[in-house]
Amino acid sequence: MINFSIPLLLKILLKQSLSDFKSTLKVKTLLLPFFLFSSVLLIGQSSDLGNWLIAIGSKKIDNRFNWHHEIQYRNYNAIGDLEQLLLRTGVGYNLTENNNNLLLGYGFIRSENYIGFFDQKIVVNEHRIFQQFVTKQSIGPVLLQHRYRFEQLWVEKNFRMRLRYFLAAKLPLSKEGLIPNSWYLSAYNEIFLNTEPTVFDRNRLYGGVGYKINDHFRVELGYMNQFLDQRNRDQVNVFLFSSF
Repeated sequence: MINFSIPLLLKILLKQSLSDFKSTLKVKTLLLPFFLFSSVLLIGQSSDLGNWLIAIGSKKIDNRFNWHHEIQYRNYNAIGDLEQLLLRTGVGYNLTENNNNLLLGYGFIRSENYIGFFDQKIVVNEHRIFQQFVTKQSIGPVLLQHRYRFEQLWVEKNFRMRLRYFLAAKLPLSKEGLIPNSWYLSAYNEIFLNTEPTVFDRNRLYGGVGYKINDHFRVELGYMNQFLDQRNRDQVNVFLFSSF
């Protein structure tokens, strides 16, 4: 028969309690980042802040012609609640070397619109034909791009036309300009005008930061506020640009 003294028993119990506390603390410490990450996702899911994932590419066919391709996955929330899926493509022609591009394109847009205050959605399909002219210029270190676009939209059985003007600016943070492995600031404003009596359609104002990976790829992360006729929406935009 083994006899335990009270001090020895207290020492064993204290040592075991301390060991259990350290183990529990270790588990909680390991789980903390997951809880924090889940909380961020839940906040994003329950807010009105949308998220647009955008990939835009251009493929050089020859010295004059290029192929434009684009996909946008637009969410009502952080991700998972689809608002729009936009696919766009077109063929462009440079009037001068690497500038003053005329483009004829087609777009398909699948919208999932909520019905009033209910959780039910209706799917709306849209087809677009568009013509655009893009010109680039620089003022000191600032790189500017002007885009003029004319769209013909077939939304289900309805037809309308729209004009768009897009002005973008990039400011390289490197003294050597927008070179590979360098950061830059980005901003744009785009206004949409209808050809119908209600002329104003919407306006998009954006600001963000970008990183040029190499001569073919760059990425951007930014915030956009979209002003509609009687309301506005906020979106986080994540871009991937490619050029070959």
